[in-house]
Amino acid sequence: MGESRASLEVLRRSRRPRPLKRVLSIVRAESASLRQGFVANLISSGGDLVAGVVLGSITGMLESIPGLLVLIPAAIGMRGNIFGALGSRLGTALHMGQLGKRFTMGGVLGENIYASTVLSLVISLAMAFIARIVALAFGAPSVRVIDLVVISVVGGALSSVFVLAIAIAVAVLSARRNWDLDYVAAPLVTAAGDMVTLPALVVATLLVGIPLFTSIVGIALALVALGSLVVALRQAPKASVRIILESLPVLLIAAAVDSVAGLTIEKRLADFVALPALLVMLPPFLENSGSLGSMLSARISSKLHVGLISPRVFPTEALPDALLLYLLATPVYLFTGVASHVGATFIGVASPGIWAMVSISLIAGAMATTAGMLIAYYGAVGTFRWGFDPDNHGVPLVTSSMDVIAAVAVIVTIVFLGYSSA
Repeated sequence: MGESRASLEVLRRSRRPRPLKRVLSIVRAESASLRQGFVANLISSGGDLVAGVVLGSITGMLESIPGLLVLIPAAIGMRGNIFGALGSRLGTALHMGQLGKRFTMGGVLGENIYASTVLSLVISLAMAFIARIVALAFGAPSVRVIDLVVISVVGGALSSVFVLAIAIAVAVLSARRNWDLDYVAAPLVTAAGDMVTLPALVVATLLVGIPLFTSIVGIALALVALGSLVVALRQAPKASVRIILESLPVLLIAAAVDSVAGLTIEKRLADFVALPALLVMLPPFLENSGSLGSMLSARISSKLHVGLISPRVFPTEALPDALLLYLLATPVYLFTGVASHVGATFIGVASPGIWAMVSISLIAGAMATTAGMLIAYYGAVGTFRWGFDPDNHGVPLVTSSMDVIAAVAVIVTIVFLGYSSA
């Protein structure tokens, strides 16, 4: 956070408007965080591409299991929502001196792991019902809710084990190597979630469609998820209970919003099936949009907690962070467009071409980044002023909102550039 103080001082000491000089001064002051954020997002983009390649290669499954595409953005996003928020809380704990360089399973870390595990089970169950309701409400076809329960909970449980381990490892390394966890956690954790969640969901579909067996498994999983919530609320440490109670409402809203994002994509499935390279681009694009916004949200949350900025209506004190986000977003979306075209070519699916993919990514990315900054700032400031912990609300609010906004931005850009099949 030392660089953050320095960048704010740059703005305060500037008596005469020298935009270019001020920008260069802010970049120099935040150079370490900027490098860390860029590397983390580069790794994130590579991980997201794995999910994109998987999605681009299962167009047949998406058509044969109605409602699956409605569930996918919510399932992918929820890993980032839950464990990205975990990283945000641990980042704040590090800045406030509540965690040392040696992590133990007790105390703050243990309480956060317990709460995140329970939330992952409960929200995975809820997502199945939400996806079914959203599909029916908008007239989209869908498999049985019990099938969605099996896919969501099994896929969520398999992926959560891996993502939780990554989140803890990132926090430990950040503490030991003096990395800025607010800039590192969100992109790395969301990338981990993308890499494993979609393949885990595909594995979970193997349990669907088996007479009687699928129903028994689905009911058992629902009872386990609900039972874990009841036990947690009655016996968990107060800090864990607070995290669960504060997180549940926003995560449920996030799941509903993510399902709408999936429905938005499913309604335009013909465009993506005609050019599967666009499906390859979707996971990295959506998650990069969410992780960039989450980075800003986590950073604003930490600054609010330690008193570096005030919860004001006008984000004057957050302008250096907004500038850094634009600087990070440009190469990230450039890489997303190029890598998605290469990934599509690798698996042998149709692409509109590398320049088209880059154009779609950059134009839609500019729209998504601007929206993400506004949501990140006002989401963190709003929850802080209302007496809630912005670390519990900021990341889920940003990532879920960005899933819809980023999906719409991609679709609008596709239509604007003339690549729609409609």
